[in-house]
Amino acid sequence: MPIVTISRQFGAGGSSVAGIVAAQLGAEVIDKKLIDEVAKRLEMRPSEVEAESERPRPLLERLVRSFTSLEPGMGMGWAPPYPDPLFDSRKEIIALTESVIREVSAGGNVVIVGRGAGFVLREKPDLFRVFLRAPEKARVAALQQRLGLPEADARRQMHETDANRAAYIKQLYGHDWCDPDEYDLVINTGRIGYQTAAEMILRGVNERVPVVAG
Repeated sequence: MPIVTISRQFGAGGSSVAGIVAAQLGAEVIDKKLIDEVAKRLEMRPSEVEAESERPRPLLERLVRSFTSLEPGMGMGWAPPYPDPLFDSRKEIIALTESVIREVSAGGNVVIVGRGAGFVLREKPDLFRVFLRAPEKARVAALQQRLGLPEADARRQMHETDANRAAYIKQLYGHDWCDPDEYDLVINTGRIGYQTAAEMILRGVNERVPVVAG
């Protein structure tokens, strides 16, 4: 049973394409459900989990961590390591997110949108990884319509979200989110539309040649 993961630029139609693909496969779409499940298990609000989803750790926090991990006396003006509930909570969210991704993919026949799923599951032989992109103009227009934002706000949110997603994958998995070699199929939804994109994914799933280790 196939496992499809969809990474996507913001505004490129990830959820829409996933829905079409899943309907054709008779599969389940795992998108916001993943956040809800993680929040339920951690007894947190979905908004708190989503705040950590596909976002890198802030630079200032990383710098503070690097100094506070030094031996006492090695960092002038810095205290020895100390417990940080927010930092521990973030680690717990990430670990559980990865665990849930593995759980929902165990039986196959799922379409998972975002959350680094293609990198978490990259060793699975039945995995089909997709990246959706589109020209900036098309994505801004789609976001304006979907979110009801002025053009400047939609563009700013688009760039910020994409930067966060790229940094999140780099920090956690050490890979380039935008590298086409990371995917079985890269599709420009701004040129061919969601329906055709879904059809290409379905054909790719059916005709995918297993990768043989060299």
